[in-house]
Amino acid sequence: MKKTTAIILTSVCLIVPVVAQQSGRDDLSPQPRVRFAPVHIYLDSGDRSLAAYQFELSATAGQIEIVGVEAGEHKAFAEPPYYDPAALTQDRIIIAAFNTGQNLPKGRTRIVTIHLLIKGDVEPQYKLKLAVAGDADGKEIPAKITFEKGEEK
Repeated sequence: MKKTTAIILTSVCLIVPVVAQQSGRDDLSPQPRVRFAPVHIYLDSGDRSLAAYQFELSATAGQIEIVGVEAGEHKAFAEPPYYDPAALTQDRIIIAAFNTGQNLPKGRTRIVTIHLLIKGDVEPQYKLKLAVAGDADGKEIPAKITFEKGEEK
């Protein structure tokens, strides 16, 4: 009997503070909307082979958190790229990759997908800046970088 009473009292002592905290919450205030969405990054190297790239993506509006980086679609960039972890704290990411192999992509190819946690109702606006793109000989090549928003979850 004493053991049962002790268990009940312990349970009450653990549950009451949680219930009190929940009842003190202002349930009328709206909770911020949170959703996940990918941003697909494409690089078009024209008729030149793409061996290396570096770019920066940042949010100019909206509140985002970068939660993942996925490799590109071509075999040459099948490994997740390098990125600067320090930049992540500033709602931006700097990504770079290279491949010195023979089978390199030409034309438009998805080089990476960045997975985001989007907070609030403001639709994020992105700034995408290509720092450099290069061929297998280490020469800079003209290339165009673009992005497409993926489906939100």
